Amino acid sequence: MTDNSLVIGVDVGTGSARAGLFDAHGTMLASSVEPIQMWKPREDHVEQSSQDIWRAVCRVVRACREEVNVEAAQIAGISFDATCSLVVLDQQMQPLAVNTDGDHERNIIVWMDHRAMQETQEINAGKHDVLTYVGGRLSPEMETPKLLWLKRHVPETWQRAGKFFDLADFLTWKASGVDARSLCTVVCKWTYLGHEGKHGKWDHKYFKKIGIPDIFENDKVVSDVRPMGSKLGNLSLQAAQDLGLTTNCAVGVGIIDAHAGGLGLLGAIWAGKSSRHLSDLESALALIGGTSNCHMAVSREPKYIDGIWGPYFGAMVPGMWLTEGGQSTAGSAIDHVIADHANAAKLQEQAKKSKSTVYTLLNAEIARLQREQQRGPEVTREVHMLPYFLGNRSPHADPHAHAVLDGMTLDASISSQALRYYATIQAVAYGTRDIISAMNHAGYNIDTMFVTGGGTKNPLWLQEHADATGCTIVLPREPEAVLLGSAVLAATAAGVHEDIYAAMQAMNHAGQTIKPRRDTAAYHKAKFKIFRALYKEQKKHRATMSKF
Repeated sequence: MTDNSLVIGVDVGTGSARAGLFDAHGTMLASSVEPIQMWKPREDHVEQSSQDIWRAVCRVVRACREEVNVEAAQIAGISFDATCSLVVLDQQMQPLAVNTDGDHERNIIVWMDHRAMQETQEINAGKHDVLTYVGGRLSPEMETPKLLWLKRHVPETWQRAGKFFDLADFLTWKASGVDARSLCTVVCKWTYLGHEGKHGKWDHKYFKKIGIPDIFENDKVVSDVRPMGSKLGNLSLQAAQDLGLTTNCAVGVGIIDAHAGGLGLLGAIWAGKSSRHLSDLESALALIGGTSNCHMAVSREPKYIDGIWGPYFGAMVPGMWLTEGGQSTAGSAIDHVIADHANAAKLQEQAKKSKSTVYTLLNAEIARLQREQQRGPEVTREVHMLPYFLGNRSPHADPHAHAVLDGMTLDASISSQALRYYATIQAVAYGTRDIISAMNHAGYNIDTMFVTGGGTKNPLWLQEHADATGCTIVLPREPEAVLLGSAVLAATAAGVHEDIYAAMQAMNHAGQTIKPRRDTAAYHKAKFKIFRALYKEQKKHRATMSKF
């Protein structure tokens, strides 16, 4: 290990690009954030620009180094994580439209885009062998349905395409000039079989059956797939100039954003230990929260769980199988419920006047109601939420599911708004409980959650997640765990640490711990039963109305 080596982790999320400058011990010395553009030209269509994202990445990397006046030569490595969005370039490696409008600037289909629902259903109906490794069913958030949609609906783009990238792989190519794909991105989102042979393989029969075998022609999608911790090369001259770094800076293989969070969290389980046993990780879940939530669990043997993505070999922690649960709407569900209430405008104005946040004001109102009623979480006993605004990713893999609110009244006060908000936090937590229950039923023994993301700044969110799941929550010492996970990859690629395990142990550190309150268990058990019943009733209603 080289103590004086610094590395940069870059995270491209749904709404922003961020960078963090870290030392070899996982201490973040500087950070920067820059918004990125998003277009929603029609329902279920969400698009971005690879040029806009690269510009934002360059700005945040430069800003990090300049913040602490670090010489470019001190940056030993850089790596990238990103959402699982599809980037399309033409044969000259320029942006190519993913839309029928012909707007080439909009050349990314964002992860949350659900335009390929029909294609997803058709592929799933084929019962292909590769679906065994995605919980039995693809999601429209994955890449092969998006590619099939492009071929059908934007044939000009399909004919002119030169490259199809996952966003993280686009960024590492842009940085290094090397077109090699991350084992994480292709296993999790492209149906690559990482466990087959020495380095994994594509099932070309699958792509032929679904109608897109031509993605492999002329290396539009390459077979050079590399595991986490690998070095792709150094920064190209152009990228070094763009980023304000040097061509001696190593570029690590990229990773999906949530999976980077896993690498930035789970190493804390080895804190203070002289050896690292992979079995230690099997009782822990990494929860990466944000607009959506991702739930990462790893095991030494594959665990096949219907409706939950995976098992993915080597897609996060090398040598281990990844099981990936998720909630397509989590933070976005909470924000939508707040904004959708009659009191929303008044609450925003109040927050502005008091120089506070809507969450602080709603938490204060919840606390007031609890004091007044001499109750705890039981104040939501008459309000029940199913937060499936974008369908259910796990454990039902049902993109047709919708949100349900049980308990609406004509009350337009902040009290009504606060109760809906609180019930939605609980409902998001019950979604996590549902996922953990399915994982434990399949052989996991999860009793601890290592958690990062926006929700961790909200004490109400934290306590409800501990209480609703019965799990101890461990927060990281470095709250920007996703950035730290990318820095782990950068440090490994640069040789700052000998491998990912050593980098995780050296750079991950535990912070605050939140224990579940056992006296709330009976209440949450009852609410969880209602939560599940709401989904079952919705399925019955859909079946009844399906003939119309």
